[in-house]
Amino acid sequence: MRSPLVNKLSLIFGPRPSLNCILLCLVSVCVLIVLLSPFSSTTFDSVTSYAKPDIYTNYRKLKEQARNDYLEVKSISLGANLIKDVGLCGKERENYVPCYNVSANLLAGLKDGEEFDRHCELSQEHQNCLVRPPKEYKIPLTWPAGRDVIWSGNVKLTKDQFLSSGSMTKRLMLLEENQIAFHSEDRMIVDGVKDYSHLIADMIGLGSDTQFLQAGVRSVLDIGCGFGSFGAHLLSLRLMALCVAPYEPSGSQVQLALERGLPAVIGNFISKQLPFPSLSYDMVHCAQCGIIWDSKDGLFLIETDRLLKPGGYFVLTSPTTQQQDSTTSTKKGITSSSLEGFTKKLCWSLLAQQEETFIWQKTADSHCYTSSQDKISVCKGNDMQMYYQPLARCISGTTSHRWVPIHRKSDHLNSTELEIHGLHPDDFFEDSNFWKLALRNYWSLLSPLIFSDHPKRPGDDDPLPPYNMVHNVMDMNAHYGGLSAALMEARKAVWVMNVVPLGARNTLPLIHDRGFSSVLHNWCEPFPTYPRTYDLLHANGLLSHIASQKCSMFELLLEMDRILRPEGWIILSDTLGTIEKARTLAAQIRWEARVIDLQNGSDQRLLVCQKPFVRK
Repeated sequence: MRSPLVNKLSLIFGPRPSLNCILLCLVSVCVLIVLLSPFSSTTFDSVTSYAKPDIYTNYRKLKEQARNDYLEVKSISLGANLIKDVGLCGKERENYVPCYNVSANLLAGLKDGEEFDRHCELSQEHQNCLVRPPKEYKIPLTWPAGRDVIWSGNVKLTKDQFLSSGSMTKRLMLLEENQIAFHSEDRMIVDGVKDYSHLIADMIGLGSDTQFLQAGVRSVLDIGCGFGSFGAHLLSLRLMALCVAPYEPSGSQVQLALERGLPAVIGNFISKQLPFPSLSYDMVHCAQCGIIWDSKDGLFLIETDRLLKPGGYFVLTSPTTQQQDSTTSTKKGITSSSLEGFTKKLCWSLLAQQEETFIWQKTADSHCYTSSQDKISVCKGNDMQMYYQPLARCISGTTSHRWVPIHRKSDHLNSTELEIHGLHPDDFFEDSNFWKLALRNYWSLLSPLIFSDHPKRPGDDDPLPPYNMVHNVMDMNAHYGGLSAALMEARKAVWVMNVVPLGARNTLPLIHDRGFSSVLHNWCEPFPTYPRTYDLLHANGLLSHIASQKCSMFELLLEMDRILRPEGWIILSDTLGTIEKARTLAAQIRWEARVIDLQNGSDQRLLVCQKPFVRK
């Protein structure tokens, strides 16, 4: 939508002004008057200087609007053809996730479960349209209330699906009119989520689950997480728990977990490796996750071993191991013995077993894998770029310098560990300071904008935005994970999905060693998540990166619109020319866009956008 200034000029001179130079001069004079005013000040503090408490005033809005009007008139004067707004997708795409087309996969000859895996190369469903929210969609409740109560219209879960689901679901959820309430204190597997967590701690020799951190357990991969109640409890203990579950057309575990504000991503144990590096997690947890672990000659267990750090734990709770009668007991013996054979080949030791729960510990001795002929062979070569590679029948990470037992790892990376990642401590310190200052600037910029769009009601005791309006954050080009670290240090009530783009420097192992959630992703493809699952998307230098990869900026912005919730925010940082192009495309996608000059002498610019709540 053009500004009133441009509309008035168009009425006077016509849609294609013949006096282009006069137009440019008029607007340029307006801009110069504003910029040269004695009261002028920077629009956004330089990242090399300290942030001021209020960096976005009404005067700055006026100055910025003048600049935007100038750019629009310049675009018209140069004869640019304005493209119409992008249309809305059909109702059938309200919960659309690309790359998971079972019908197309079957036609391509995929079988044995591979038809349910991610296959972007077979997806021919490109439509330049905006995925709209369901008719009943509402803005999620603020954190932490939104962790326990969500709007039923925001997820694809009908009352009939709920009533036909298993007893586990009914114990964890209560469906009321237009809301779903999650009761994390209700019975789950044992006597409750907390009791189950205490049981695991006791089985690995701890006095309480509050001692997980002391035992070196900071990151947990929760496979088939249900609706996230166990992960929510682990987060309350300051552990980073990431849910990984298959794509589901309805009643999705990942969609509900993200709607609750819990870290989650779509991922399958079928035929491909998960997009994480070797030695990533301190614990892998599976409670009734539906995986047959002794199938495919233990291939899924080998993948679990790849993901586990030395000394890490594999926790398996399965109803197939319950001793209810002689038949089940016999079945249990077969299952236990088959798993025991594979786990011994993996150099895992069975720490404890209590009824249906087993806990194995991965060896901390990398020589174990070569000390016996009965062991599984060790992988050769570098497994750093493991982007959806086929599952491997070999042991990874044994020759890595990152082979450090979890109980010997410190809370913060020391200089030796940084050098393992090829990073000098001074560079790491400089990067950390950069993001601390950038975060203060971002927060100062967003706070008044969100506050003006969501004014507090009288008597509302919630903290000021964006504290309670932004919770699910994605850093689309995470570098060293500096933004995530700055948010944690500032005690912001958010979690960050750190994404390392394929083709960029692979800092994924570094981010995982810092204890943050992170995945490798090719931004020429859609991200494995459901629509409307993030509140804030941040990308520093990503637009230039995808241009170097010969990918479409327009398709990237459409994908960002798909995964961003209505009224969510986007912060893009890049060069001036790239940001100007992105701003033009943002207007077509109906985003409200603001260009921010950093005023630090560089050609770096910020593009701050908000996705509107569009209904047909």
